[in-house]
Amino acid sequence: MNNRRTSSAERHPSLHAMFESVARLLPDNVAVSDGQSRLTYSELDRRAGRLASALRAAGVSRDQLVGLCVERSVDLVVGLLGILKAGAGYLPLDPAYPAARRDRVLSLSNAEIVVTHRATSALVSGRKVVALDDLDASLEVASPAHAAEDASSLAYVIFTSGSSGEPKGVMIEHRHVLRLFSSTDEVFSFGPSDVWCNFHSAAFDFSVWEIWGALLYGGHLVMVSNEVARDPHAFASLLRREQVTVLNQTPSSFRNLATADAELPAGAPALALRHVIFGGERLDCRSLVPWVERHGLEKPALVNMYGITETTVHVTWKRIARADLETTGPSPIGVAISDLELDLVDDKGDWAAPGKEGVLFVSGAGLARGYLGRPELTRERFVTRVGRDGRERRWYNSGDLGVQLAPGEFGYVGRADRQIKIRGYRIEPGEIEVAIRKEPAVKDCVVIAAEFGAGDPRLVAYLVIDSGADAKDVISRVQAQLGDALPGYMGPSTYIPLAKLPTTANGKLDEDALREQLRSKMAAVSGAPGGETTGDLVRGIWTRMLGIEQIGDHDEFFDLGGTSFSLLQMLSQVNEQFNTNLRISVFGEGASISVLASALERHAASQPNQSTK
Repeated sequence: MNNRRTSSAERHPSLHAMFESVARLLPDNVAVSDGQSRLTYSELDRRAGRLASALRAAGVSRDQLVGLCVERSVDLVVGLLGILKAGAGYLPLDPAYPAARRDRVLSLSNAEIVVTHRATSALVSGRKVVALDDLDASLEVASPAHAAEDASSLAYVIFTSGSSGEPKGVMIEHRHVLRLFSSTDEVFSFGPSDVWCNFHSAAFDFSVWEIWGALLYGGHLVMVSNEVARDPHAFASLLRREQVTVLNQTPSSFRNLATADAELPAGAPALALRHVIFGGERLDCRSLVPWVERHGLEKPALVNMYGITETTVHVTWKRIARADLETTGPSPIGVAISDLELDLVDDKGDWAAPGKEGVLFVSGAGLARGYLGRPELTRERFVTRVGRDGRERRWYNSGDLGVQLAPGEFGYVGRADRQIKIRGYRIEPGEIEVAIRKEPAVKDCVVIAAEFGAGDPRLVAYLVIDSGADAKDVISRVQAQLGDALPGYMGPSTYIPLAKLPTTANGKLDEDALREQLRSKMAAVSGAPGGETTGDLVRGIWTRMLGIEQIGDHDEFFDLGGTSFSLLQMLSQVNEQFNTNLRISVFGEGASISVLASALERHAASQPNQSTK
């Protein structure tokens, strides 16, 4: 099948119309699998059609938003495709998010109907539920309604962190996604022989690239469960077993994967990867050296893509060359996708001179409709200005700092504001601070990002607590409140109480002084003596890594601020200290000191000549 023909957006008014044309051409190709189930293109088309019928019967209409609260599985794809076939846009709701976050997103979006399963319907109480497991196989498949649609219909809304304390919903239309793939055809040449992974949450826009990159080309989409996504060794095995050809990763996740890949046994199946595509956060090309030493730069090709939810996933692309592996300055993000324009605005509001840093502005066919229900914010970030060519057009102010490295080629420097990117997620510290200040005993607070090791950025919260309150009790209440209100990736790793927030001579927040406070705390914690039991030795490692002095045997690593990345680092330190080779699967019963200590003691019992110390 001709890739150019199947990826062309010009003949299709919608994503599902294009999918249906692929399904007619390749009805027996495997469309999606999840380890438990697999559907061909014709089977997926029929199941999504039945869902569309159920949604239309429930009153769903064009441009309406329908919630989708489903784990990464075959049914997630049935859900989003069925919602689109019904003429609506999908609103992804990660089942792992706190109930308060899901409720707030549903409220802000006015989504009255949610597609989910019976078992998870309680997660979206107060909304009308269409359960995927209640769909009658005899239900008439909805007839296409493409004549009533156009490419400017709403495809999805993804909510990102908001500095005011409110998440903001980015409205993306069908045409925005369709042109993303037609404009990158020449770069990637995706096709029906490709196997993709849906590794990322549907509430993170990298999933849009992963899901539709497979379905619009007749490829096979492999859904990666949360358990496998958190276990780099299991994921490395999946890539080889499923013969994945297109892999999309944040640099943080890829570092874990690269380490696990190097540890696979010599007899493991060969990789089939054609492309590894990075996005979501800054790429330090030097971190790729170990991978390149094993696999080279040709198969797979390594491609860095810079993008923003408001510009439909990707803006630029850069194929990594050997010379890039020694880059120490700005992260090279390459050239703009063919139907977009990228430029830099200096601190005076003028177009930046060559070689000078500036804020990255994006113009072109990928710009979102705007923010859902936020016209003032839309006007603030989506601006009209005259380009260097003298033509006036719409631009998106990204808030990211960049520099032109060569004519038409750009490097990413960082943020011009306080926004943080950690493992691909955009985080506005202001939203976390608003939530923290709801605790009456907190007089003031600030949240910043700090490096806990190479490639391991985490959030740190500094709290000014009422003098009459117990700091540990207050921090415990704040942690519980944030756990109920915000997604896990927005939870600070460490909390530091202060008498007051430090300021510079001109009255600005002194972030250097804050980081010095963190270094002092970590140094004090790292000098704490470990106990004599296996659990105490493990606790010492956790204490030094997490910066938390009191950790219970049954406290969960992730509840304490740990991440998948730091979990692997912790396990590596444990293996080194105890001379073991435990894998992440040891945490099947939960990531706690008790579980890990039991595993170490079982290992010691099977190796009677080894000490547990």
